[in-house]
Amino acid sequence: MISPDSCRSLSARYAHHYRLANLKSLLALVGLVLGFAGQTQAQTFTADERAACENLLLARNLTITLATPRVNPEGGDSYCYVRGIISPAIHFHAQLPKRENWNGRYLMWGDGGKDGDLDYADHRVAEGYAVTNSNLGHDNGVEPGASFGFNNRQAEIDFGYRAVHLTVMAGKVLVDSYYGRAPSYSYFEGCSQGGRQGFMSAQRYPGDFDGIVAGAPAFDYQGLNASGTWNLQRVFRNNLAGNLAVDTNGDGSYDSLNLIDVLHEKVLQQCDANDGISDGLVSDPANCNFDPSSDLSDLMCPADSSSDSCFTQAQLQTIIDLYSGPADDSGRQVYPGKMPGSELRWPGYYIPWQGNRMGPSKLMGVAGDHMNYLFYEEDPGVTVPDVRDVNYIPDVDAVIPEFHWINWDINDFYSGKGDVMKSITDATDPDLTRFLVNEDGKMIIYHGLVDTLIIAQDTIDYYNDMVDTTFAGSMAEAQDKARLFLAPGMGHCRGGPGPDTWDKLAPLVDWVENGTAPERITATHSTNNVVDNERPLCVFPQQARYTGPRGGADNPDNWLAENFTCR
Repeated sequence: MISPDSCRSLSARYAHHYRLANLKSLLALVGLVLGFAGQTQAQTFTADERAACENLLLARNLTITLATPRVNPEGGDSYCYVRGIISPAIHFHAQLPKRENWNGRYLMWGDGGKDGDLDYADHRVAEGYAVTNSNLGHDNGVEPGASFGFNNRQAEIDFGYRAVHLTVMAGKVLVDSYYGRAPSYSYFEGCSQGGRQGFMSAQRYPGDFDGIVAGAPAFDYQGLNASGTWNLQRVFRNNLAGNLAVDTNGDGSYDSLNLIDVLHEKVLQQCDANDGISDGLVSDPANCNFDPSSDLSDLMCPADSSSDSCFTQAQLQTIIDLYSGPADDSGRQVYPGKMPGSELRWPGYYIPWQGNRMGPSKLMGVAGDHMNYLFYEEDPGVTVPDVRDVNYIPDVDAVIPEFHWINWDINDFYSGKGDVMKSITDATDPDLTRFLVNEDGKMIIYHGLVDTLIIAQDTIDYYNDMVDTTFAGSMAEAQDKARLFLAPGMGHCRGGPGPDTWDKLAPLVDWVENGTAPERITATHSTNNVVDNERPLCVFPQQARYTGPRGGADNPDNWLAENFTCR
């Protein structure tokens, strides 16, 4: 016999399950309704358009795995979504606007980091571009970071240059098949890894694009990764004695970044007003004469003491090293140092503190596994269990040996040991004759001056080398084909205290199709979605100079593009 208490318990349990079942049914119904709504939007395709999209699956000269209408979250219009494979492991996809919405242009969308996924350019599809992107030949879900390159030369080649080029070829075939004609113009747009891809395309495959936008280009790929490793070695050496984050309460957690703020303020005192306006930006870092040894001399800690308001000798050395950049024992510079004014960006990549849990994720992205898998001709070994543990002794005799980034030697950079990988990943050739002259291509390069991951000085040096090599030193002739824009206060591709927002592609399209070269680009900075700074980015080597109301240079109300002149 069931007791009254048991009966009540069972009744409550069944009531709970009943409510749960009803909830699941309701959720299923909502999902069905939403799914039906999505299908209704996708069904704005006519029967002929849907058939044309789905028939791409039958392509005899491409391996297509999916072709179906899809709704664009930007604008709600439908487009033909296509996925395919290029042997052995390059996965790509295409976003093809409906025929009535296509603007006649093809766009290859660039990647970031080590890639390994498919990226969407919904906003460009909404503008009418037919867009493609690839995973660069690997999936970061199973081979994160640089690990895809472990003893896999084909994967390295796909990553280095093959995947982008072949995706472009596939994309143009799809465009021709779907729209019944080739694109009128072909473009590339990308930043960081995407910037390297743009440079690589101009150098290796000059016929792929009519115009290329390359932001913060990682073209000096091995140099910048060597620099990332070396920078971390400087900070982590001697048990973090020179760490610029400070443990203020002795609990082992580096909780204060005040020294970074102090350093940055010192730099601004020295160089902010050099451009005639005090706005918290160093507009010309190359001519900022900040000297840590002398300019921080009044802020040095007494011997055998430390705090977050003064610098120890070890911390001063870290600052000097980061500004100087890596060089080998023979004095050969491997990569430029950090630019003055970029100090507030350092903790995001190189300063271990409690806000980034001593840097595990960023460290991996900057340098934690690059030297294991993508620098040497013969990979030295897999990463150690915890890349933050600089005292860990790697097992070099294991069946699959281990290699620790802390032991990497900067002298290997020019030793020849990395030359094979440099030939695969680096896009440092300054001769762009085939793209800029023979193909009449156009190129817009941009770089943020407080980018602390990829240093703008390296891009400046490349541009000057390109002018010398491709145009015999004529800056005017070079600017007819390729223009460099530097953004004061902008970080890596975006962000930072300076203007960092503008349409990266539109000026290139106007240049390629109408012959209107961009003389200046208006960029904005916003706080809480409200524009609070606006000024022109000038064609290098010009810089923006305040020419607005007299005496009003330091008034933010006057920071409007029309109050600045490129000189």
